[in-house]
Amino acid sequence: MNNSMEIEDENIEKTKISLMRILVEKQDPSSKEVEDGALRRFLRARDLDVEKALNMFLKYLNWKRNFVPNGSISPSEIRHEIQQNKMFLQGWDKKGRPIALLLAARHFQHEGGVDEFKRFIVYLFDKIITRMPPGQEKFIVIGDLKGWGYANSDIRAYLAALSLVQDYYPERLEKLFVVHAPYIFMTAWKVVYPFIDPKTRKKMIFVDNKSLKSTLLEEIDESQLPATLGGKLELVPIHNS
Repeated sequence: MNNSMEIEDENIEKTKISLMRILVEKQDPSSKEVEDGALRRFLRARDLDVEKALNMFLKYLNWKRNFVPNGSISPSEIRHEIQQNKMFLQGWDKKGRPIALLLAARHFQHEGGVDEFKRFIVYLFDKIITRMPPGQEKFIVIGDLKGWGYANSDIRAYLAALSLVQDYYPERLEKLFVVHAPYIFMTAWKVVYPFIDPKTRKKMIFVDNKSLKSTLLEEIDESQLPATLGGKLELVPIHNS
C-alpha cells in the first residue's frame, strides 16, 4: 500500500514538474537549461502548488541574473568576509551530505556591509553544492556560537542569510545545528525567529552542551566531525576548500 502511494505521489510530482517547466520556459526562455531537480525543490518548498512555485522560481531567476551576473561570486568580491576566516567546509554526514561549520564569534560588521555578506553566503552555498555527490541535494550546517557576544550581533546579516536560504535556495538545508549558544544570543534570536518559516524552523536544532557530541554523532561519523567539536577533521577554510 505504501509503495503504491509513494509511486502515485512521485507521478504527481513528475507531472507538476513538467507543467512548471512549460510555464517557466514560456515566461523566461533562458530557463531551458534548468534541471528538473531545481524545479522539484521549488515545488516542494511550496507544497507542490505550481503557481506559487512558479512565482518563486521566476523571482529566483531574476535575482540570480542581477545579483550574480557572472554566474558565480569571486573571492575578490568578498575579501572582508574571507579575512574573518569564520566559515569552514568539513566532511560529510552519514548520508553523504556536505557539512559547513560557522564560527560565529569571528563575525563582525565591516565596510562591505550586508551586500558583501550576501555575496559571501551565495559563494558558500555554491561551494557546498559543488561538493555534493550525485543524487544528493542537501547540506548540514553547524553554527558554533562559542565566544559570541554583542559585538558579533548582526541582525541584518542574519535576516539576509535567512532570506537567501528560504527564497533562493529552498530545500537545500537539511539541518542547522546551533551549538555553544550563550544566553545573550537569545536576544538576537527572538528578533529573527518570527521571520523563519515553519519548514525552516523544524531544521534548526539547538544542542545542549551536555549532549553535544552524542547528538552530532547521530548524524555525523567522528571521522567527519571537526576537531573543535570532538571529531578528527582539521578545519578547512571555505576559500581553501
